[in-house]
Amino acid sequence: MGSNIIEILKNSQSTILENWSKTQASAMSFNDDLISSQEIQEQSEELITAFLRNLNEENLGNGDAPEFDEVVESLSDLSISRAKLGFSPKETSVFVNGMKNAIIDVLEAQLISQPAQLYAASKKLNYLFDSFSIVTFETFIRGREEVIIRQTDEISEISTPVIRVWEGILALPIIGTLDSARTQVVMENLLEAIVETGSSIAILDISGVPAVDSLVAQHLMKTVAATRLMGAECVISGIRPEIAQTIVHLGIDLSNIITKASLAHALRFSFQSLKLEVRKQQTPANR
Repeated sequence: MGSNIIEILKNSQSTILENWSKTQASAMSFNDDLISSQEIQEQSEELITAFLRNLNEENLGNGDAPEFDEVVESLSDLSISRAKLGFSPKETSVFVNGMKNAIIDVLEAQLISQPAQLYAASKKLNYLFDSFSIVTFETFIRGREEVIIRQTDEISEISTPVIRVWEGILALPIIGTLDSARTQVVMENLLEAIVETGSSIAILDISGVPAVDSLVAQHLMKTVAATRLMGAECVISGIRPEIAQTIVHLGIDLSNIITKASLAHALRFSFQSLKLEVRKQQTPANR
């Protein structure tokens, strides 16, 4: 039975590819905004060619066979790339299952008078493609995780900008929750900016931090300590009344840290420390 099935499929490659392409177009199983129909056609042809080239009587029904390493690698690359493009798991699954359905359709047409052989072959193919579907699902998840990690890193970089507000003065507004990972980003960005600009004062503005607990306070003190080791003074601004009360209730000692109620107060303190004076220019009276 096996040799006959393999022969039928290899001789029907063009028919399988044609039926598979028609199914994808009619089912709208791809997004034109993310990938072109030409790319879909190329991916389909590459996958069916690799599959039929490595298919034999022994591995029919066994997705773990070493002969299918090339197919598994192609499926993994395809699934990860689609995940990064924004495809859903359903769209990728429809693509792979469409290939199985096109193959079974060809067998049904060729083995219409041999139902027992058709049933046995279909059962093995279902086992085989179930294994392939698991591969695509696992790699799809991995691809989405990579996207999420990259986007999280990008958001962390954007949400912790170090601003040079004056010569010798840096400001770093913190918005959102301050956890261990984000504290590391804040610290690295701030220390790098101190080295690059030679600034002697760094302002950490926490007016955008929703709440301060003992862990957040610990993170802030670590950042202050690291800043001082670089030879710069660190000022914490944006301490709202409710945050001040929380710090007192928690018994957190910030007495050795310069704190100001707002960024404006912190800037005023920084100007005074650097012996700078900002004056409002008087407009001369019209003569």
